[in-house]
Amino acid sequence: MNPRRENRNNRVALFDGIEEGGIRAQSLYSSSHEIDEHDNEQAMDGLQDRVSLLKRLSGDIQEEVDSHNRMLDRMGNDMDSSRGVLSGTMDKFKMVFETKSSRRMFTLVASFVVLFLIVYYLTR
Repeated sequence: MNPRRENRNNRVALFDGIEEGGIRAQSLYSSSHEIDEHDNEQAMDGLQDRVSLLKRLSGDIQEEVDSHNRMLDRMGNDMDSSRGVLSGTMDKFKMVFETKSSRRMFTLVASFVVLFLIVYYLTR
């Protein structure tokens, strides 16, 4: 064979390998890029699911807080009204104790004892 032709064949073979390697590298890069994009899309979907879950949870927490605030407001109002009733009752007791009537005092103490015994036997 002609040395020139043999040299040319070697050069063609040498450059063909480089071009194929370049093409292979480019296709590997493209495939890797597609894989990275696919991974990114999956990660974004996962994050989107987590964000929507957190949004629902925060909405549920807000509803729970609002319901507890309403309940506490009602309890506060009930306590205020109970305080008013208790204050009126205490005023009546003061009036009874100020009269110093032994008969009224005896009746009051006896009624409390009877009431206590009735409640005690009913709750037992």
